[in-house]
Amino acid sequence: MALVLAMVLDAAFGEPKWLWDRVAHPAVMMGRAVGWLDQRLNNRTRGAGVIAVVVLTFGALVLGLILWAIPGFWVEVIVGAILLAQRSLVQHVQAVADALRVSVSDGRQAVAMIVGRDVRGMDGPAVARGAIESGAENLSDGVIAPVFWFALAGLPGLLIYKVVNTADSMIGYRTEKHAAFGWAAAKLDDVLNWIPARITALFIWCVAPNKVAVADIKRDAALHRSPNAGWPEAAMAPALGVSLSGPRSYEGVQQDFPWVNPNGRKDAGPDDVDHSVNILWKAWGVALGCAVVIALL
Repeated sequence: MALVLAMVLDAAFGEPKWLWDRVAHPAVMMGRAVGWLDQRLNNRTRGAGVIAVVVLTFGALVLGLILWAIPGFWVEVIVGAILLAQRSLVQHVQAVADALRVSVSDGRQAVAMIVGRDVRGMDGPAVARGAIESGAENLSDGVIAPVFWFALAGLPGLLIYKVVNTADSMIGYRTEKHAAFGWAAAKLDDVLNWIPARITALFIWCVAPNKVAVADIKRDAALHRSPNAGWPEAAMAPALGVSLSGPRSYEGVQQDFPWVNPNGRKDAGPDDVDHSVNILWKAWGVALGCAVVIALL
């Protein structure tokens, strides 16, 4: 029942700005821990990166067990609600649609908050695609995966997932500095997201207004550069009738990535972003229903 209440609280209240302006968000504290280890251990070897990940996961395990041992279940509810991100996710995605209706420039500024690619050269459809892709991927990373690990292993599982995911987002890049040191974080994040990414795709498929064969989703997911992010994108693209992924620029370098759902429309717009937000909420509803069933069992 703690998981159900945590999901409802997160969906209802999201991230209260008044609180996180006064105290550090747990995700920020995790980021500081990753940064501290990066500064002190990063000698650009895989071994050092493995040690960093072991330290992070052991720390998360111990903290999770301590919190889990506190009598009552409200600690689980509150920590769970803080570390889930459904409401903030849909707010950020919806903000892109709203800004894009004002101007492409406003849309670029809004989408820059949720994507890591270069936004300066984006046209309107590229901005819309970026928002839709980010929404689909982060439904998996920010909602379904934390829910999965919370349901499977309680607060220890949730905290371990979140700290590994944070580490991957900070050091899991193939740059000269982090290619070796971030290898362990990136690989463990891939492992922890393997099942949730596919569950996310299934939930999106279940609520999609346009049904496609599951084999088509599997085929398109394989086109993606990520072993996991391609699944929710491959489910979201045909649900909206648009193509996602495709060419984009990172740090001034154009990357010729293949299209996901290549036969879809290339002219995604703010209405498509609106529809993706609707699907995000419906998929969350399916996840909530599953959590209720688990609680009852």
